Amino acid sequence: MAKKKETEKIEKVDESTDAKVKSVKEKKQKPKTTATAAKKKDFVLEEASGNEIESSQPEVSIGFVGHVDHGKTTLTEKLSGKWTDTHSEEIKRGITIRLGYADAVIYKCPNCEEPECYCAKKECPKCGAAAVPQRKVSFIDAPGHESLMATMLSGANIMDGALLLVAANEFCPQPQTREHLTALEIVGIKKIIVVQNKIDLVPKEQAQRSYQQIKSFLKGTSYENAPIIPISAQHTINIDALIMAIQKQIPTPERDNTKTPIMFVARSFDINKPGSSPEKIVGGVLGGSLKQGILKVGDEIEIKPGREIEEKNRKVWIPIKTKIVSAITGNVKVNQIHPGGSVGILTQLDPGIVKADTLSGAIVGLPGKLPEIWYELTMQPHLLKRVVGSDKELDVEPIKLGEPLMLNVNSSATVGIVDSLGKNKFHCKLKIPVCADIGARVTISRRVGTRFRLIGYGFIKEK
Repeated sequence: MAKKKETEKIEKVDESTDAKVKSVKEKKQKPKTTATAAKKKDFVLEEASGNEIESSQPEVSIGFVGHVDHGKTTLTEKLSGKWTDTHSEEIKRGITIRLGYADAVIYKCPNCEEPECYCAKKECPKCGAAAVPQRKVSFIDAPGHESLMATMLSGANIMDGALLLVAANEFCPQPQTREHLTALEIVGIKKIIVVQNKIDLVPKEQAQRSYQQIKSFLKGTSYENAPIIPISAQHTINIDALIMAIQKQIPTPERDNTKTPIMFVARSFDINKPGSSPEKIVGGVLGGSLKQGILKVGDEIEIKPGREIEEKNRKVWIPIKTKIVSAITGNVKVNQIHPGGSVGILTQLDPGIVKADTLSGAIVGLPGKLPEIWYELTMQPHLLKRVVGSDKELDVEPIKLGEPLMLNVNSSATVGIVDSLGKNKFHCKLKIPVCADIGARVTISRRVGTRFRLIGYGFIKEK
């Protein structure tokens, strides 16, 4: 392990700490107790209290993306205090499988002025003064494994900005580093910060080579001038510089709360414990993020595409109507929810309808105000020159008749079978319908080998 670091950006790691660096496997297994506790605390409703910012809904959603095992979940924990891998399979395999959520408050020290000091704790780690809260943010921990690209793409549609993690002890770019960066460009994420993680595992010279590899990788992309912050998430090194970059580089977007509310559902589940008596059973929970507008407790809502049924020997989806019983963000009960951050709404739905993410990918809004349900799509495609995410350099071939394509729109993922081709357009029938506006952007992935690889995007055209 290197004893020297870059003078300006990298703090020196204490030798006693260096001797205690644990393996990646140990690091992944460490939070089992934390994960169990976090799972039990999900959707515990507390009354908002204390500081207005600390108890309010987050203002902005920031995604953590990048290649598998480059430190996304570890960094999320360092910034928020929450280990987001709570699912039993995630703990068993040591990787993120579902989208993870964690909220954090960004604080600024009033005493440390040169340079400005930002942190994620109420007490300044440098001078010990009481720090002043600036804003609350919501972090989305996206999976990095190649087989979970659909989940990452679904999460990207509810991000306002992103942190792209790159491990300094591996060559850049790794396959999913390239794939995730391209996905951010396609869905229109404009604000990103590149996080050069694991600098504690390499000598100074290798850290510098890794930095140059990142610069070369970004050249020619929309993020050519994105800041690159070297850190060690494991040892909490340079986290203050990263927090300052988040505060400066990813501002809270302007919101128009007068628009018709639209919520993208990323999770749906039943929070009732087995054996609960009928009078204690509560309705299903929908988790996700508002794209626009405001939803209030007591509002009647509609969910599309809704529930799958069989009608006249064919499968159809019918919209579901219910009422918002309560709303929470960061385990704090609120009267209304707005864009920015992850939210959860408790409904009057039968818990059996929502369990195991059955309604993930759906859209929530006011009755009669949502876009139509599409069972088939006509799209105008924009294909990339090269297949993204593959170890080999492969050219993207034109869309073919009869081929299956993975399509992501809003927070939903489906498969479309191409049944006709036209000039600069193609038509496909969907395995699972989607709810979206005409003109909505759809990411397109093709099966290459055993995986779906990102090959471009398209826009929904009129029928």
